[in-house]
This record gives sequence, structure tokens and C-alpha cells, in this order.
Amino acid sequence: MASWRFEAIGTHWEIETTVALPDSARAEVTAEIERFDREWSRFRSDAEVVRLGREGGSFASVDARPMLDAYRELSAATGGAVNPLVADSLDALGYDAEYSLVAGDPVRAPEAWEQDVSWTDADVTASAPVLIDVGALGKGRLVDLVMAVLARVPGDLVVDAGGDMRLRGAGVRIGLEHPYDPAKAIGVVEVHDQALCASAINRRAWGSGLHHVLDARTGMPVRTWAATWAWAPDAMTADAVATALFFDGGVELAAAWAVEWVRMSTDGRVQRSPGCPAELFVAAGASHPSARN
Repeated sequence: MASWRFEAIGTHWEIETTVALPDSARAEVTAEIERFDREWSRFRSDAEVVRLGREGGSFASVDARPMLDAYRELSAATGGAVNPLVADSLDALGYDAEYSLVAGDPVRAPEAWEQDVSWTDADVTASAPVLIDVGALGKGRLVDLVMAVLARVPGDLVVDAGGDMRLRGAGVRIGLEHPYDPAKAIGVVEVHDQALCASAINRRAWGSGLHHVLDARTGMPVRTWAATWAWAPDAMTADAVATALFFDGGVELAAAWAVEWVRMSTDGRVQRSPGCPAELFVAAGASHPSARN
């Protein structure tokens, strides 16, 4: 397999193909990532979503409908714990555009976020200045977009954006990284022709107990679950479920969307969906209940 490695949207990417990608394909990938980042990144001052945070208004985007439709379902399933207006909550704890990592008082996200944000197939509109954060599923969406750009590339294909990945063709065995020891895995899974996305509190963590997975209702980082993994036909769905699994209602949403999953609690318990394809490395007698729906 030929490999192309690069940095984008604040993470490491690796795209593996049966034959090396031509320069034209690399240029298309780069352009699609730049378009998405320019529209949706709250970490760049020239992004459209940052302008909405300052001024309100609208911007055109083909991503508005799929992402915000999914957010509506995420929010409903988790009782408002997942909310695209959590950006101010993240900023308040120091995960801001400047990466100050200096925590202030927590800020709750507006509960009725759909009163301020509307969308169509073509655009998104903020009726007042509000900063949207698509971190619950945005990276997965971008992996799918890159996969679509490379649809005509022959052979096997792996698009991996910092551990959120989608594969086409031959299966790949992937370790499920232990959230407290990156040198270890809690299991392995073989993935082919689908996506695997993960989230963990050891990623994008700073200070004492501070990390990027917040409960929008409180503005505080979650405390019960340490890591989640989800398998789905597309990366945006897997990414969304990996986020939802940190909250009550996540298991039910995964079942409704037919997504298989694993999650590990902060005290070391492991749960998995009834049809989970992963082989878990759990000692006999350890606490690892399967969740039933």
C-alpha cells in the first residue's frame, strides 16, 4: 500500500491506497479539506462559522443539512447533552481558538439551540450571533467527504484522520487504544468497507480533569466514560455515536442507527453492543457487561 501523510484540521492524516495517488487527486483532497475547514472551523478567524459567531447571518454549505440533521437527533437522544452551541462552553474552559488552556467558570450551552440556528440543503443561518461547534461529528463528515473525492481511485483505500477512519476493500485489524495507556489496547477489531471512529478523554486534555467532551447542559467535562468506539457504514455516523455514548441515551441512539460499539468507563468497566465485532482483552471475571437494548 502507498501512504500519504499530512497535517490538517489540527490532526495527523494518513491516506493509504493500492497505488500512489497522482498529484491531481492530492490536490482535490487538499481543496476539499480547505473548503470544509474554511466553512466550519472555529479555530480560524476567517471561517464562515466564526463570522456567524460575531455577526449572525448565513453561509452556503453542502454540509449543513447532514450535520445539523444529525445534531438534532443527537440532542434529542441525549437530553440536550450534545449541542452544536457548546463552543462557548469549550472556550470558557480554555479550549478556544488561541488554545489558551486556561479554564474559567463553566458556561452552559443554550438549550433551545434550534431557535437560533436553522438550515436547508444549501446553507445554515444564525438568527443572532452564535458560535457553532461541529466537533461531535465534523471530523467524521470530513473523512466521508475525502472518501468521496477518492471514489474513482482503484483498489483498497484507507482514510485515517487522527484515528477516525473509513476503509474500502481489504480488512484491516485495528487496536482499540487504552485511554490511560496508549501503549496498550483493550481489544482489536477487523474493519473493512466501513468506518471506525473513537473518542477519549485523554485526547485534547489539559489541566486537572479538563478535556474536550463536555455536557452542554452543565458546560463541564464528562466523568463517567473514558473512551468510546463506534462502527458504521459512514464515518459521520460512527463519529456521532462515539460522542453520544458518553451520555445517557447514546446506547439507544446507536441501536436506532444500527451502529455497533464499545465503551470503557473511567473506573475500567467495558461495555459493548450485542453484535459488537471486536475481540476484547478482558480477564476472566472482570467487569465487562454487554449493554442490552
